[in-house]
Amino acid sequence: MTQIRIATFNLENLDEVPSGERPTLAERIKLMRPQITRLRADIACFQEVHGQERPGQPRALLALQELLSRTNLDGAALVSTKPAGDAVYDQRNLVVATHLPVLKRQQLHNDLVAAPRYQRLTAVPADPEPVKVGVERPILHVQIDVDHDAPGTTVHLINVHLKSKLPSDIPGQKIDTYTWRTADAWAEGAFLSSMKRMSQALEVRRLIDQILDEDPDARIIVAGDFNAAPEEIPVLAICGNVEDTGNGDLSGRVLVPIEHTIAEPARYTLFHQGRGQMLDHILVTRNLLAHYRYSEIHNELLHDESAAFAVDRKYPESDHAPVVATFVFD
Repeated sequence: MTQIRIATFNLENLDEVPSGERPTLAERIKLMRPQITRLRADIACFQEVHGQERPGQPRALLALQELLSRTNLDGAALVSTKPAGDAVYDQRNLVVATHLPVLKRQQLHNDLVAAPRYQRLTAVPADPEPVKVGVERPILHVQIDVDHDAPGTTVHLINVHLKSKLPSDIPGQKIDTYTWRTADAWAEGAFLSSMKRMSQALEVRRLIDQILDEDPDARIIVAGDFNAAPEEIPVLAICGNVEDTGNGDLSGRVLVPIEHTIAEPARYTLFHQGRGQMLDHILVTRNLLAHYRYSEIHNELLHDESAAFAVDRKYPESDHAPVVATFVFD
């Protein structure tokens, strides 16, 4: 019998900072390393992990390695999104950390869903022709052997960070970082962000179906920051519920949000404007429910990230709570 704990945690721009700025990486790690220890994760999906550079060396996940030191993930393999070279991205990498055998990795970035083209209505100057609305963050697909005592016990783990609800920039329509010139430009920026978020969700759903076409019994887990609540379309698109497709023959392809087993008052991973929001999810294929035991959301100390003066210096930890699911394979 093998017990596996799988976690997802948006680390919120984990990085080193210039000298004199706060919170320092050390200050953040002092609060966040106990969170990592508490996860007791065999597999951890992290989002918003920045890369660091050293003279003469490729960019690496040095801040994350420091965070994981002296935890059970110390020295774990770090499978990350990356640009064409061997280095990691400068900002917002997706990372899977595990000591378990990693069999394959794949990165998707508008590979299964071409970037749509759209002619912006409020751009100044006006767009002469439609522009590509590509996604900023790839999807990370990792195959992991979760039970060395039972050969062939492979899990497909898909780590995601869908586009936030913050409006995308429109040329000539921002007075400053937080101020828009017109309401319709703000609305168009929000529309563009929703296009990006749904493009990513569709790519994840197409990847799921591609995996299941090759192996109908594949065990699939999608974990990460969806920037969407369970009832919102990006999550529903990935789940593929029979209630939505109307096709009972697709029931074996449905993904289930495991947070449904957590009491509703505790079911949130972000606190915004006095209300808890469930934006970070772990979705699993139905065949994994036989091995599923329970979930946890470590949200006891979440602060209201929208409150006045809720600056990072006061709250060096992440604005997101981690989610953990426990499975037993026998």
